[in-house]
Amino acid sequence: WEFNGSFYQPSSFLMMGIPGLEALHPWISIPFCALYLSALLGNCVILFIIRRTPSLHEPMYYFLCMLALTDLGLALCTLPTTLGLFWFGVRRIGFDACLTQMYFIHILSFIESSVLLAMAFDRFMAISHPLRHPAILTRSTVLKIGLAIVLRGVLSLLPIPFLLKRLTYCGRTELSHSFCFHPDIMNLACADIKVNVFYGMIILLSTVGTDFIFIVLSYILIIRTVVSLTTREECLKALNTCVSHICAVLVFFIPMIGLSMIHRFGKNVPPLVNTLVAYTYLIIPPALNPVIYSIKSTHIREALLRALCRKRG
Repeated sequence: WEFNGSFYQPSSFLMMGIPGLEALHPWISIPFCALYLSALLGNCVILFIIRRTPSLHEPMYYFLCMLALTDLGLALCTLPTTLGLFWFGVRRIGFDACLTQMYFIHILSFIESSVLLAMAFDRFMAISHPLRHPAILTRSTVLKIGLAIVLRGVLSLLPIPFLLKRLTYCGRTELSHSFCFHPDIMNLACADIKVNVFYGMIILLSTVGTDFIFIVLSYILIIRTVVSLTTREECLKALNTCVSHICAVLVFFIPMIGLSMIHRFGKNVPPLVNTLVAYTYLIIPPALNPVIYSIKSTHIREALLRALCRKRG
């Protein structure tokens, strides 16, 4: 512990694995390894395929590249501490290292939310205004959207580590997960955390909450356009282009909303439920998104098959 007058700050925190199943951590690490491997390989393959296939150099796939890069970052943020705990029982993480990991986890989560919104806008323009779509979403516009998304995440979350460093901590140093999460660290403080709670809530609602509302509005407008199409085949074809994105939205937002509700209101929720929702939120989307897009996107699937055939030849 570091002492400065009445100010106490732990030199490190202790991470937790899966409560009640500590003896099974080596076995539990097997599915986690499979998920991390799927996330790393799958997203790298998506990036490679889009880069090597000129026909995929269009806004929809540029946004998919952003999603893949974000998922890679999320997987790499939690992989060292999670597998370190499951394999070697390494529970201790330094205070500053914990704040750094927490900052990048939250930044990448906010970026993923914004990228999903950008992808919803792309689908809306492609279906509702197909003639104006290429003129509006040019390569330079997509690049500017990407930069704005990154800056939004970085700047909106910049005060969070400093708000945590100003707090006094006492007694408990055990986190609820094998990674660092803002509400988790904040609840270990014995000082007034109203500012942290208020700022965290405002940022969450003004970024992720707003993104989710606009995604829903985009799909309401898409459905209005699809209903007005003359034939059933046109309707199905238009909706089929959105299936992958809808799955990615559900896989990301449902666990995120659940985890936020648990941390703020679920005082009596069993620790095991809290832990499983947290792992679902941070590990499942990066692992599943490449699978979802590879299965549902004919263009990616064909490009992947051509790349495999060239290697065999």
